[in-house]
Amino acid sequence: MNELFVEARDEIEFTKEDIGTTYFNDAFQDAKKLVDETISEYRKLLDSLNGDEKGKLQRSMGMKMEQLKAELDHLHEHWDRL
Repeated sequence: MNELFVEARDEIEFTKEDIGTTYFNDAFQDAKKLVDETISEYRKLLDSLNGDEKGKLQRSMGMKMEQLKAELDHLHEHWDRL
């Protein structure tokens, strides 16, 4: 899970660097795909856990998932302007 999160964050950073270039659209699509995959895996993992384990995962990863969503939303604003 942590590895997927790091990959998604890296992809978002690469996409930020491409804002205003001809590469932005492709970079945004790649970042969106990876963020969606990361959040999907997080939800699957949450669904597989019970009680304390689920709570621990939510405390350790919940804010990170929200961060990914927020950063992707910010990039989406730039994508909408194209």
